Amino acid sequence: MISICSNKQKLKQFKLCFISLIISWCVLASSAYSIRVKDITTIKGVRYNQLVGYGLVVGLDGTGDGKKSKFTIQSMARMLEKMGMAVDPDDINVNNVAAVIITADLPPFARIGSKIDVLVSSIGNANNLQGGTLLFTPLKAANGGVYAVAQGPVSTGGFSQGGAGGSVQKNFPTVGRVINGALIEEEITYDFAKKDQFTLTLNNSDFTTACRLVRAINTALYDNIAKSPDAGTVAVKIPERYKGNIVEFVSIIEGLHIKPDMFSRIVINERTGTVVMGENVRISTIAISHGNLSIEIKETANVSQPAPMSGGSTVVIPESEISVVEGNNALYLMESGVSIGAVVRALNALGVSSRDLMSIFQAIKVAGALQAKLETM
Repeated sequence: MISICSNKQKLKQFKLCFISLIISWCVLASSAYSIRVKDITTIKGVRYNQLVGYGLVVGLDGTGDGKKSKFTIQSMARMLEKMGMAVDPDDINVNNVAAVIITADLPPFARIGSKIDVLVSSIGNANNLQGGTLLFTPLKAANGGVYAVAQGPVSTGGFSQGGAGGSVQKNFPTVGRVINGALIEEEITYDFAKKDQFTLTLNNSDFTTACRLVRAINTALYDNIAKSPDAGTVAVKIPERYKGNIVEFVSIIEGLHIKPDMFSRIVINERTGTVVMGENVRISTIAISHGNLSIEIKETANVSQPAPMSGGSTVVIPESEISVVEGNNALYLMESGVSIGAVVRALNALGVSSRDLMSIFQAIKVAGALQAKLETM
């Protein structure tokens, strides 16, 4: 009796483990073909703010702006006057100084005392910012307020060396970064914790994707809290149990997985010969014949030289060898593609290059057999 009961318990445990394994496999399989909400949306109002400033980089090894950059000389003179030294601008040598523009992105919820990276770009005649130091520079936002102050050593990630006979350069030494070079002095007020709702903005507007996002949120929270007013936004109400703890609620929403929809589209870049096709591209049944006419011309020069003391002249006789080869590709029947793989295999069967694909896709579009948008960059 005891053995029978133990066998039943083992069988029940085995069934539970098997069911759990099937459920886990289904979850993994579904998530493998889906994307996190965090990766395809942004929260409206939670964004970066751009900062900009004008400053000076000093300590250069003779690679600065020089006498031709008048604004650099004026900036040096004004800076020295503020430090209590009156100097004549004509007496200032700015070979070791460069005028630069500093740009930075102020992240959302950045607090006073935090540090961010800044990008330093030369605007004068400087050849190299390597080894320079950025002086104290206020960074302003679009409203004119100072939100950060930048200062520190410039890292260019490249070099430029040369002499009288030539030079060598790697990357762009007139642009550099100051790592953690800006100290935040002012915060952008945004009371996110007291909101009753927030709006998710899709990176790529699409009605189907918006509907799937609404369905995923309402299903996960067991409540009708998400609605989509248009193809680009989804409004989400904050449930009562998450008010005061909106960070956890947003974390749950960002962790959801959905499969975003996309348009059937083929993008062609004629400058680089790049052809990109989306997974939903379909081609109706069509017959294609693609052949090239190849003309090759080889030209050689035969020189006829007279014997010594004969009084004749040297004559150059050109000879041309021309060959013409015309492609004899037969008519190829391309069946309706059920997937992007079938379309690619059918096109590869023609043995065409990416340049030829552009002409083929344009011809298929004119024939009305391309069930996708054709865009040229």
